[in-house]
Amino acid sequence: MTLLALSFALYLFALWKRPLLYGGLLLQIAYMVSRGAELGRLPLVGPHDTLVFLTASIAAFAIPFGFTLKERDRFFAIIAAAAALFTAFAMTAKQHNSPLPPVLKTFWFEFHVVLAFMSYALFGIAAICGGLYIKKQQSTVDGLAYRAILIGYCLFTLSMIFGGIWAYLAWGTYWMWTPKELWTSILWAYYSFYLHARLTPSWSGKPMAYLGIVGFGVVMFTYLGVSLLMKSSHSF
Repeated sequence: MTLLALSFALYLFALWKRPLLYGGLLLQIAYMVSRGAELGRLPLVGPHDTLVFLTASIAAFAIPFGFTLKERDRFFAIIAAAAALFTAFAMTAKQHNSPLPPVLKTFWFEFHVVLAFMSYALFGIAAICGGLYIKKQQSTVDGLAYRAILIGYCLFTLSMIFGGIWAYLAWGTYWMWTPKELWTSILWAYYSFYLHARLTPSWSGKPMAYLGIVGFGVVMFTYLGVSLLMKSSHSF
């Protein structure tokens, strides 16, 4: 946990010194590698591990996106604040150190989770770009939000496919209509609507920015709200 605490401190101070964001990311990656070596598996189970992976994904994806922005200092400051917040939540969450049940011992599960949280990170970056667009209304920011959501949507679709294969191998069915799966389908449908709405001129500009921001709220409820409040095969 020392590496994680140090990464939190660097993310926090990165609000004023951007290079510290990169240091926080490197420490977080080192923490995940050391934890994975200790557990003998990818650390992707439970809110602690997934929050750490989500945070690292947001910081990593933010680097190539941020350097194309005129408002990069503000963008990276928001990224640093989000990374510090998620890392703080991760440090308070219980670690899942017990051996994995047989149902999770498959690379289909690992692909499913990795792709899902990479897409969540991209959706989060799109929401931040949406907030910047509402304030400054720069076309570059809007274009980046669109690219982040398009890439995230593709990754999320692959995650759903791999999740279906995992479910079939684990329970003999591709879909069980648990609360998590229901909200996953709602999330996929929401971003499908977003991508179609961009083709309509009346939705361009601020409406798309607001859609991107609301979308990340749906992401967080699908990720944490459903897992913590509803019983399903994905419960923490």
